This record gives sequence, C-alpha cells and structure tokens, in this order.
Amino acid sequence: QVFPSQDPLDRADFNAVEYINALFPTEQSLANIDEVVNKIRLKIRKLDDNIRTVVRGQTNVGQDGRQALEEAQKAIQQLFGKIKDIKDKAEKSEQMVKEITRDIKQLDHAKRHLTTSITTLNHLHMLAGGVDSLEAMTRRRQYGEVANLLQGVVNVLEHFNKYMGIPQIRQLSERVKAAQNELGQQILADFEEAFPSQGTKRTGGPSNVLRDACLVANVLDPRIKQEIIKKFIKQHLSEYLVLFQENQDVAWLDKIDRRYAWIKRQLVDYEEKYGRMFPTEWCMTERIAVEFCHVTRAELSKIMRTRAKEIEVKLLLFAIQRTTNFEGLLAKRFSGCTLADGTVKKPEVPPPSTNPFLEDETGAETDEIVMEKSDTDKPKKPKVPDNPFHGIVSKCFEPHLYVYIESQDKNLGELIDRFVADFKAQGPPKPNVDEGGAVLPSCADLFVYYKKCMVQCSQLSTGEPMIALTTIFQKYLREYAWKILSGNLPKTTSSSGGLTITSLLKEKEGSEVAKFTLEELCLICSILSTAEYCLATTQQLEEKLKEKVDASLMERINLTGEMDTFSVVISNSIQLLVQDLDAACDPALTAMSKMQWQNVEHVGDQSPYVTSVILHIKQNVPIIRDNLASTRKYFTQFCIKFANSFIPKFINHLFKCKPISMVGAEQLLLDTHSLKMVLLDLPSIGSQVVRKAPASYTKIVVKGMTRAEMILKVVMAPHEPPVVFVDNYIKLLADCSTDTFQKILDMKGLKRSEQSSMLDLFRLRLPAPPPGGDSAGSLSLGAPTPEQESSRIRKLEKLIKKRL
Repeated sequence: QVFPSQDPLDRADFNAVEYINALFPTEQSLANIDEVVNKIRLKIRKLDDNIRTVVRGQTNVGQDGRQALEEAQKAIQQLFGKIKDIKDKAEKSEQMVKEITRDIKQLDHAKRHLTTSITTLNHLHMLAGGVDSLEAMTRRRQYGEVANLLQGVVNVLEHFNKYMGIPQIRQLSERVKAAQNELGQQILADFEEAFPSQGTKRTGGPSNVLRDACLVANVLDPRIKQEIIKKFIKQHLSEYLVLFQENQDVAWLDKIDRRYAWIKRQLVDYEEKYGRMFPTEWCMTERIAVEFCHVTRAELSKIMRTRAKEIEVKLLLFAIQRTTNFEGLLAKRFSGCTLADGTVKKPEVPPPSTNPFLEDETGAETDEIVMEKSDTDKPKKPKVPDNPFHGIVSKCFEPHLYVYIESQDKNLGELIDRFVADFKAQGPPKPNVDEGGAVLPSCADLFVYYKKCMVQCSQLSTGEPMIALTTIFQKYLREYAWKILSGNLPKTTSSSGGLTITSLLKEKEGSEVAKFTLEELCLICSILSTAEYCLATTQQLEEKLKEKVDASLMERINLTGEMDTFSVVISNSIQLLVQDLDAACDPALTAMSKMQWQNVEHVGDQSPYVTSVILHIKQNVPIIRDNLASTRKYFTQFCIKFANSFIPKFINHLFKCKPISMVGAEQLLLDTHSLKMVLLDLPSIGSQVVRKAPASYTKIVVKGMTRAEMILKVVMAPHEPPVVFVDNYIKLLADCSTDTFQKILDMKGLKRSEQSSMLDLFRLRLPAPPPGGDSAGSLSLGAPTPEQESSRIRKLEKLIKKRL
C-alpha cells in the first residue's frame, strides 16, 4: 500500500498515455519537452538513492536485534543478583531485631500476666465480700441493697467461669446460687404473706419491702418473676370468679356489661394501691386485663355451651358488641406487649381492608340511592383493624354465630317477601324518559343490607361464619332474580304463552297485534337495568367477601352462578323486547306475502306494509333506547338480535311472494331498500342526537338486506337464455342450495317443466364442493380451474345435443 500522495505517478490506476497527454495537452507545449524529461530523470535519480539507502539500512537490523537481546538478558541476571542480596540482608536484620527484643517480649508477657492476676484477685476479693454481704442482707431482708449488689455479684462471677475447677471458686459460686435460691423462696414467702391465696388482702397495702423485692426478682431466675405475677393476678381475680360463677344471675350474656365494669374498677383500684409496687416494665395492669380476658372467654364458652338453647340473636349481638367495645378500649389503653406469652395470636386480626363493597363504586352504573344509603352507614365501620386484643374474648362467640346466620336468613327472606309485596302494591316504576330506565329501588336496599351484614359478620368472625353468610347471600340473590326480576317480566300473551306467526296470520287484516304497552316496555327496560346493576354489584360483592374472609377460605367464595343468573335475566329481557317488535311487524310481512305482485302495473312510493313496519319501529325503538340510556351495550345487543330475527323472516316472506312481475320485483326492491335504510338508522331513529351505528350491527344489516336485494335482482333477470340466468344466480347469491333456487323459480312463476330443466342446468353449473364439504349447503364460490371449466362445457354441449 502506497502512502497518501498527490503525485499522479503514485496512483493505483496510473495510465502513462493519459499522464503524457496531461503534460503535453497541445502541440505548442512540446516546446519544453527537454525540461520535462530532465525533471523526470531527476525524480528517477532521487528514487534510486532512496531505495539504495533503505536497502543498506536493512542489512544490519538482524545483528542489532541479537545484540539488544543479549544486553537485556545480562541486565536481568544483574537485577536477580541484587534482589537476592537484599533478601539476605533483610533476613539478617530480622534475626538481629528478634535477639534485641527477646528480653522485652518476656517483660511484656510478665506484665500482662501480672495485670490479669491483680484483676482476678480484685474480682475474687469483691466476690468473697459480695457473697458475705449478700447473705447478711438477705437475712435482714434489705432487698433494696440486695438488688444492686446481686447484679454486681452475678457480673463478677461471670469472670470466674473458666476457673470453676478451683475448689474455692466453685464453693463461692455455689454460695451465690444458694443465696439466689434463698432470696427467691424468701420473696415468694413475703408475697404469700402479704397477699394470701385464701382470705382477703392485707389492709396495710403494698410496702417498700415488696417493691424492692420486685427489683430483686428482676435479677433472679425469671421463674420467680412469673410466679409472683401469676400468684398476684390469681389473687386479684379470685373475687371475679366468685361473683360471676356459672350459677349466678349476673353471669349470663344479658349482664355482660357488669363483667367489664368490674374489671375497670379493679384496674383503677390496682393503679391506686399497687401501681408503684411493681416495676413499669412488668406491665402488671395489662397482664391483669389479659388474664381477665382469658378467664372471661373460658367462662363465657362454658356457660354458652350449657345454655345454648337460650341464646337469641339480639342477645348474642348485644354481648358481641359490648365485648368488641371492651376490646377496643383495651387497645387504646395498652400496647399488647404481654400477649406474646398468652394464647391469643396476631393472625386473628381482621383483614386490613374494611371498605364496604358499595362504597368503592365510582362508575356510571352506581346508583345515587345506594351511595346515599351507604354514606349513612359509614359510622358503623369496624374498629381499627390492627387491634392486638381483637378476638381475645369475642372468639368464644364464634361457635354460636349460627344463630346470627339463621337470623340473617330469616330477615333476608322477609326482605324479599316485602319487595314482592311492595312491587305488587306500587306497581312497576313510572316511565321517565329523561332519566332512562330506572333501577328498581329494592335492589339498592338489598345490597345495602348485604353490606351491613358483611361488615357486621367480619367484625364477629372471618372464618366459617363468613362462608355460611356467603351461602345465604347466594340464596337470596337467586331469589331476587327469580321473584323480583324474572317473575315480573310481562308475558307475551295470556292464552298461548307467546306471540306466534300462526296466531298472527289468523287475525283479521288491518287489526292491531297484541303489543306491550309503554308501561310494560319501561318495566322490561327497568328490569334489564336492574339485572345489569345487580350483575356488576355482585361481582364487587364477591371481591369484598374474598378480602374479608381468611386467606385459607378464599377459594370457597364463588358467586359466578348468581352472576350467570342475572345474565340470563338480561338475555330474557332483551329477547322479550325483540319478540315484541318482531311480532308487531309480522302482520305487515304477512300482508306483503299476500299481495298480488304479478298485477302491479307501476312502481310508486314505498308500500303500505313498509310504512307499517317503520311505524312500529319508530314507536318502540326510541322508548327502548331512552330507557336503556345507562346501559348502551344492551341496547346494541337488542338492535343486533332484532336484525338477526327480522331480516331472515323478511327474506322468508319474500319467497312467499309468487309469482312476481318485473314491475312487482322493482317495487319490492324499492321497499327492500327503504327497509334497509331504516334498519341502518335503527339505533338512532327518532333521536335528536345522530350517533353512528355500531360496526357490528351495520355489518349484519348490510349482509342480510343485500341478500334480499340480490334475490329480487335475480328474480328481475330474464330466464332466457337459461345458462346466463343460472350463472347470474350463482354469481349474485353464491348459494348452492337447490331449495333456494327452486324458490326463486317459483317467484318468477315458471312452469314445472321449465323449472325441471333449469334445476338440471343449475346442478351442472354448480362449482365442485371442497373436500369434506356439504354440496347441499351454502359455500364460497372461487374461480373455477381450467379442468372444471372444460368439464362444464362438455356437459353443456351434451345437454344441448339431447334437446336438439
């Protein structure tokens, strides 16, 4: 590779001819050819010199490299020798330092051992003196001095743990243990004397001796402290066990307040008399309260088992309310630090989420009535959920909560019956077009009651009773759906149980069909809106129940069946609305099929039957749309279902119009187009606000009504020549069914002989069915292959020859 250069001679694509032409572009430039030649010769001479210098410079490179390598090896050897000398000198220096400091090290060890010996002797002196003093003070019951001294003696004794093999040290250690045991027994005896298990307390009250004894007990074996606490609390609560014995009148649930009033008085009395006797860290007030709770729970459990038949729901709820209030009071007064020693465990705390399920709804489907009623219930929220005392007493009521569940079952049954009676007395809600279909107020009342029950039960228990309550909720959700919603849907007719085409055809021409009244339409829409509200709220109810119940029971809460029930009510309501409008249009379609279409002489405006259909649509759809304003998606479902029902029925009545003249077909085509435009505008018909119809609905209408138009276009087409007519039918309708083709021929009024040849030709012209397909069904028509086309031509030639 050449170094970068501007000289054209250095270029890789150097061309001598071009270079010379560049030097001598014209004939006149040849005059200085000698000068150019001299310059080139000079450049050649310089290049030769440079090449010669480079070649000569490279001759000594190998020799110089070998010489440099030898010098480097010699330098490395010299460096290695110097390092070895330095290492030898360092070892000699280390040895010299060790010899110098040997005596100093011995002195240092001696100093350390001497210091340790002096310290140990001092500790031994302190231990011996401390043990003597401890024994003397113990005999004199000088607990104040003993408390400080004993801690010091114990700390000093820890330094002699490694010297326990020495008899004198072991003897001192045994004396300390003996003194501790003696102190423990002596303090227990003093407390037994001051607070005897039998009889009344001493009138003198607590003494300073006992207060100091408690300080000593802190240093002694923890069992001494526990024994003191246990005996004192037992003696303090002995009166409670006597006053509230099982056979006493005050022991029953209706007087449960007296239990809590008694302990409040006792705690106040304790604070006044004994508050300073026990150390603060013993938390004696809380321990007394906790032990009272344990005793009360056991006593209440026993008495409720004995008198289970006497428990009524009001009495039970009264007792639970008073108990939870007392537990809340304990939580405000105490920290719960002593509960680790008890039997009540923290997991019994209710779940942190306590928001009622109705209060969380902010969507458009939330009814204002429910929100107002739920706001009134806010003061009834459960207490702070991190209460460490929650359930310490109230847990005993859980086995008897079946009484509460049975009561709620009865109350909900009465509530449903009241809803039914109110509906019969007050009738359906009045139609209010401005506000849309109103949700039945009874469903708001039901869910407000559900919320109150759920919050109340979660305060009582988050275990099996919540599952039982969920079962009750499920039962009455189904009953509400059946009795209030489905049970009040209007019937289509009282005699036949529904409007049928047969019954409509029997009616006199021009007579009115039995339609739903405005009130009945509003009622159906109201029931639909109510079912939709219940469906959404039931889903939220399920989520809230799962939040409140224990995690292990969460999987057992499932309200899917109830949500499906409300979905069925919604579907039935939509179907009723569709059937009503569909049945109202039936007489018009029947009139269409009975008209003499072969006698129509000219094409005019839309036919009377179209006007009748449009009239019914304009009567019903705006009412339904306005009443379903809050549930727009179900109005769209209604439109789709009506289109899916009306269009096939219209096409079937088209087939009954036979025979049809060319002018009659044109009139029918005009009528069909009018109906198509009305159906496309159906979702916003009669509305001041024009809203674009949903794409899914438009697709159904366009597809169905286009098929009707194609049928009429085929009927209008001439049947001669037959091949063109058949191909035109296959192209326009893409329907391979011979029944449909037969109906088209009937509409055209062809004779049987002509129909027979047409059908034969139709079968020949049919495209080959795909593998595994049904040749009689409707199939998609693709472009025929060349082999299929030639086969058809041959069959057609044979058919023409036979006829000729």
